[in-house]
Amino acid sequence: QVQLVESGGGLVQPGGSLRLSCAASGSIFSIDAMGWYRQAPGKQRELVATMPNGGRINYADSVKGRFTISRDNAKNMVYLQMNSLKPEDTAVYYCNAAVVPTTPPYRYLEVWGQGTLVTVSS
Repeated sequence: QVQLVESGGGLVQPGGSLRLSCAASGSIFSIDAMGWYRQAPGKQRELVATMPNGGRINYADSVKGRFTISRDNAKNMVYLQMNSLKPEDTAVYYCNAAVVPTTPPYRYLEVWGQGTLVTVSS
C-alpha cells in the first residue's frame, strides 16, 4: 500500500508565501511523475504543476512565475513553493504521484493525498 501525505497548508495574506510538502510512503518500488492539483469550492480539480522523474516540468498558466515545484527522490518527497499568493489561489491542494509498488500489480498506480487547505485572505 502506498500513501501520500501533504502538509504546509494554512491561512496567508495576499502577496504572501507558503510551502507545501508531500511525502510518499509504503511499498514503493519507484515513482515517476509527482505533482500538485487543486480544487477550489464549486470548481473542478485542476492541475497546478507536475514534475516527471527527469522530465519536463509543467505549470498551469495561472501559477507560472509564482509557484515552483521541486522533488527529493531520495526521500520520495515533492514540494510546492507558492509565492505572491492571490485570493484565487484558495483551494484544497492535492499531491499526486505515479507509483510502481513492490506488491502486485507491478505497474504504475495513480495515488492521491488527502489534500491540504490553502486560504489566501486578508
